[in-house]
Amino acid sequence: MEADAPVDTLDAIHQRRSIKRYTDAPVSRDQIESLLEAAVQAPNHRMTGPWRFYVLGAEARAAFGTVLGARKAKRVDDPGAARAVVEKVTAMHRALPAMIVVATTVHENPEIREEDFASAWMAVQNLSLAAHAMGLGSHIKTGAVMDDPAARAAFGVAEDERVVAMIEVGVPEAIPDAKNRIPARDFTTWVD
Repeated sequence: MEADAPVDTLDAIHQRRSIKRYTDAPVSRDQIESLLEAAVQAPNHRMTGPWRFYVLGAEARAAFGTVLGARKAKRVDDPGAARAVVEKVTAMHRALPAMIVVATTVHENPEIREEDFASAWMAVQNLSLAAHAMGLGSHIKTGAVMDDPAARAAFGVAEDERVVAMIEVGVPEAIPDAKNRIPARDFTTWVD
C-alpha cells in the first residue's frame, strides 16, 4: 500500500493485522508523531487528555526485552537455555523499528478513571489504524508484564500512571491472513 494512497476507514478496520515481523526499514520521528496525533483524536469524555505516550529507543526496547525474556525464562529449567531465551528476546526488542507505550493517568474519581482508560484504548485503536493507513504494521501487546516494576522502569512510565498497552510499529515483512471472527450478529440483541 502506498503511504499517500487514501484508505477507506472500513477497509482499514477489516484489513489491519497484528504484524509480528518487520523489515529493517526505520520508522521516522515524523511518522511516529503522525501516529500520536491520530491517537489523540480518540473520543475523550470531559476532554481530560489522559493518555501518555512513551516512544522507546533501542536501549529502552532492549531493557524491556530483557525483562520480558527473564519472565519467559522462568519456564525453562536449563540455565543455559534460559539465558538464551533472555538474550533472544532482548535482541528481538532492540531490533524493532519502533515501540510506543501507551499509558493513562489514574484519576481519583472512579468514573473518570474508567472513562479515561476507555479513551486510552480508543487512542490505541486510532494509532493502529493510522499505522495501517500509512503502510506500517503494528502489534498491540498487553499482559501482566505491563505492571512489572522493571518493565515500568524500562518504559519510563510515571508512578501514578497505568500502562494500557505496548505497540510495536514497523514496515511489515509479511501480512498474515485474516483470522476467522465470530460475526457481530452472534453478539447482538436488538432491544425495542
